[in-house]
Amino acid sequence: MLVSTKDMLEKAHAEGYAIPSPDYVDSNSVRAFAQVAEELRAPLILSFAEVHLEQMSVEEAALLGTYYARTTDAPVALHLDHGVHFDIIEESIRQGFTSVMIDASSEELDENIRRTKEVVELAHAHGVTVEAEIGHVGTEEEGNPHALSDNVYTEVAAARALVEATGVDSLAVSVGTKHGSYKGEPHINFERLAELNEALGIPLVLHGGSGSGDENLARCAQLGVAKVNLYTDFIVAARDAVYEQHPDNWVKLLNTGDAAMKDVLRHYYRVLRCTG
Repeated sequence: MLVSTKDMLEKAHAEGYAIPSPDYVDSNSVRAFAQVAEELRAPLILSFAEVHLEQMSVEEAALLGTYYARTTDAPVALHLDHGVHFDIIEESIRQGFTSVMIDASSEELDENIRRTKEVVELAHAHGVTVEAEIGHVGTEEEGNPHALSDNVYTEVAAARALVEATGVDSLAVSVGTKHGSYKGEPHINFERLAELNEALGIPLVLHGGSGSGDENLARCAQLGVAKVNLYTDFIVAARDAVYEQHPDNWVKLLNTGDAAMKDVLRHYYRVLRCTG
């Protein structure tokens, strides 16, 4: 069933578990993720990232996402990930996304607040929830994840100012994870995460979940993270399965990749303690 993220994230936040939010890029990946949610009768947040508009349009992503959400018995939300441009966010709302992210984290605080507030006003008028981001969640290519300086972490005072000024529903925070593949596990600043959770009182979101370490992710869920974004582990698992099994035709290749992605999602449901 197609739902908003609001109730599912608030429940997860209150009960100390997190909901996986895998990014889909085609019909195979969105179908695979929805089938696992159906199998486990567990909530799911299907994410489509603005950066993947080269793979499909917002309209196509919405058609696929809403179809599989509505034909699945488990609660499924449809989320725009890392929305940067207002027109893309606006179109996503119009096309049926039930949640959107405004990523103005590269801006100064005042501009981040202004842009986030603009999206919140639009989205809430249509019953759509909003995720914002503050702090810097970079990529592995930018440097060593074990050598993060304090200034990349989300500052508590700035996060509180943004939440109070905008009325945003959830907040993506930077506590040590990065997008992409890691060389080893990242160092998570659990102390900062606990401070943010206590100060803000809304569901927190962790980006760069792939490869962050099972124990790290489970602990994050206990400290206020209600949504974990995942992507890299799925595409790597699908690639590795194809290399190992050598499917001899296109259909078998697709099925091999789908099965590998399903196994990864099942794993993260266990790690995040997210059950039906």
